[in-house]
Amino acid sequence: MILIFGGAYQGKLDYAKANFRISRICDCQRAEEPDPGADCLCNTESFVMNCVKKGEEAKDWFVKNAEQLENKIIIVTDVSQGVVPIDKDVRAFREMNGRLMVYLAEKADRVIRVFCGMGKDIK
Repeated sequence: MILIFGGAYQGKLDYAKANFRISRICDCQRAEEPDPGADCLCNTESFVMNCVKKGEEAKDWFVKNAEQLENKIIIVTDVSQGVVPIDKDVRAFREMNGRLMVYLAEKADRVIRVFCGMGKDIK
């Protein structure tokens, strides 16, 4: 698995398309849940927010589908920077997204941070 992360609007998906062979993308912003059959999962943080709303742990889905995700690219927006939100749901989203990113980084063969469209391998 390859984890690509970075801030919002930093070119993560464009970077993935330019550097990896991707034929099928699952946009988690538009899907009920991620499609493990896709080559790339993007906007994974949207799935995390949906899990917060349902009272489920997003990481559980990734643990359950770990075998199917071994050769996939997963793109997540890092939402850990800035002021801690007052709203409890937004705070829960931020914490859950962080837990998922830690899990994915541990499992990934490669971890790439994208900033201003440029990728830097950190694992």
